[in-house]
Amino acid sequence: MTEQDITRRASAPAPSFVDWGLARSTARRLTPSGPKVSVAEAEQAVTELRLASARAHAPVAETARLETPADLPPALVVDRPTWSEVNIGSFSGLMDPVVTRIVERPDHTMPAPVKKVGGALTGVEVGSLLSFLSTKVLGQYDIAPGGPADGARLLLVAPNIVETERAMSVNPTDFRLWVCLHEETHRVQFTANPWLREYVVTRSRTLLDELAPDLDTLRERLGTLVRGIPEAFREGGSGLVTLFTTPEQRRRLDEVTAIMSLLEGHADVVMDEVGPRIVPSVETIRARFEKRRDGLGPADILLRRVLGLEAKMAQYRDGAKFVRAVIDRVGVDGFNAVWTSPQTLPAPEEIADPQLWVARVHG
Repeated sequence: MTEQDITRRASAPAPSFVDWGLARSTARRLTPSGPKVSVAEAEQAVTELRLASARAHAPVAETARLETPADLPPALVVDRPTWSEVNIGSFSGLMDPVVTRIVERPDHTMPAPVKKVGGALTGVEVGSLLSFLSTKVLGQYDIAPGGPADGARLLLVAPNIVETERAMSVNPTDFRLWVCLHEETHRVQFTANPWLREYVVTRSRTLLDELAPDLDTLRERLGTLVRGIPEAFREGGSGLVTLFTTPEQRRRLDEVTAIMSLLEGHADVVMDEVGPRIVPSVETIRARFEKRRDGLGPADILLRRVLGLEAKMAQYRDGAKFVRAVIDRVGVDGFNAVWTSPQTLPAPEEIADPQLWVARVHG
């Protein structure tokens, strides 16, 4: 899949309640281009990132003890606007089937002018959010929820990687390889276990469907939102999502978050295992990266708090603790039972208490 294919996939028309075209144009308009680099520096960064991704794959797969297909496509090195294009396509592929079902419900009728205005407003909101995120993401394994499995692709966002390595004053070659260790682990997780992609997509769509209220409930929850905004901004708060969900829905959200915690935690553990063997300055990189993460500015902290990302970061750290605890108890092969089926994925309470998972799966 080329960058042109990605653009076509992201811009393909779809019967949607969201104006994805407006989301795309908004993201492009608001997104800064990134750090200044010469043509030679840009070419070197792209070449190094492609080589780093290829170099990272084998040690990651061997350390994880997972077998992947031999014909995986090379990583796609992208700029910020292209990253947004890909994610608009993914959002559309994930959400449009859900939105279509909502709009077609008998109790969800709405005049066409209202739909048009709502789609435009939502398009601007999505584009604005992606313009922010496109300056933060270093890499991503896009599972392409709206298309076939072979459309999934590993993305590396070159401007953000270059900007980060400069800000931290670390060795660029080492940092690029270090980033690829984490992102390649995600590719290994999904390509070694093909069922996982469809399961994540299906669970995410089901959750979106359950969270989508009818009009009467929406009006009621808007009042809850106004009264509850102070709680959403409180330090340690779980974000606006809790203002729109019932306890049962929050349980479903926690189940999806547990899967994400597993994937992120496992990637961190594998990266930490492989890093010292092939990244000479890994200790310096890790220390400076953690310090940079802890030093977020007020705008970043506010947005993460509103979205509930601050609370989720703690759960990602719990994912790494879960993986390490299970491996300490039953070894890597015993841990890899987690990839057997949906039934062997950890529940939220098992992420917090790994022994519960060990007892359930291994007896």
